[in-house]
Amino acid sequence: MKEILTKDAVGCVLMHDITQIIPGQFKGPVFKKGHVIKEEDIPILLSVGKEHVFVYEMNENMVHENDAAHILARICGKENMTHSEPSEGKIEIRSNIDGLFLIDNKRLNVVNSFGEMMIATRSSGFLVKKGDLLAGTRIIPLVIEKEKMDKLKKVVGDEPLFKVVPLKKVRYGLITTGNEVASGRIKDSFTPILNQKMALLGAEMVEHDLLADNPVNITLAIRRMLNNGVDMVLCTGGMSVDPDDKTPLAIKNAGVDIISYGAPTLPGAMFLVSYTKDNRPILGLPGCIMYARRTIFDLLIPYFLTGIKVSKEMISSLGNGGLCLNCEHCTFPNCSFGKGGING
Repeated sequence: MKEILTKDAVGCVLMHDITQIIPGQFKGPVFKKGHVIKEEDIPILLSVGKEHVFVYEMNENMVHENDAAHILARICGKENMTHSEPSEGKIEIRSNIDGLFLIDNKRLNVVNSFGEMMIATRSSGFLVKKGDLLAGTRIIPLVIEKEKMDKLKKVVGDEPLFKVVPLKKVRYGLITTGNEVASGRIKDSFTPILNQKMALLGAEMVEHDLLADNPVNITLAIRRMLNNGVDMVLCTGGMSVDPDDKTPLAIKNAGVDIISYGAPTLPGAMFLVSYTKDNRPILGLPGCIMYARRTIFDLLIPYFLTGIKVSKEMISSLGNGGLCLNCEHCTFPNCSFGKGGING
């Protein structure tokens, strides 16, 4: 830090706030700590009695906080995102589309372990709306070593830390199973609830079968829907391990690759994920989706609707945060359910 004449301070970085007082009108900082002094700032500084100012001794080996903040924000990514202008080393990043927000957590941890800089984010793996705040970045000191920022860029690499993946216009087939429903003994309550959830995400049901617990017929229905070009098939009912629950067998016999039957989440432990050879999802949905406000379906459906393939490892990771607390007033996704899972 050094004291210099204000008239010689153009291009220098202020080390303290400059307060302006206009009686009866204003009292506050006219320039904040970290401000880079411009030619047009000199008359203002002189008008508030600052003939000398304290500035940081900049050199070619140092980067101003706002310039370093731009580097940090670029590391986060720009596609489908907007960045605010830097202020005191801070930049806010927002989504400019509706989509699924994803973070590379390992590389995010690398950034935050460097010291003198930070990135704080909302939780990865959840849907966001256009305009939603995704993250805030901050350079801690007024200036930071250029060598440190260069090393950060080298270590983190060119791939963005963040992605906002848009939802696709998915056309799905729905197979509702159960002898009691097919015979008309009870009303089909599953279909309207499921279709409402899917419609809110922009998906369209184009085929629907209501079938008894006959695995041969369920398999034939799956194959017919796939041949007709649906993007996804959802099968409801008959998903437990009871001997008369035939839906998992029917899905398997459709010639798909079973990724996982069962998941470490409550509600939703009997969820089945499979894919065709051309990567179209065939899902077996447990009955809890019909009556529980939030289940594994809410955690995973964004992935299926963005075309991101769900792996067994992703499902296995859901145990941490996989317990819905069934709160009287549901605030999902602003709660613990699903946090610490796939991208935690």
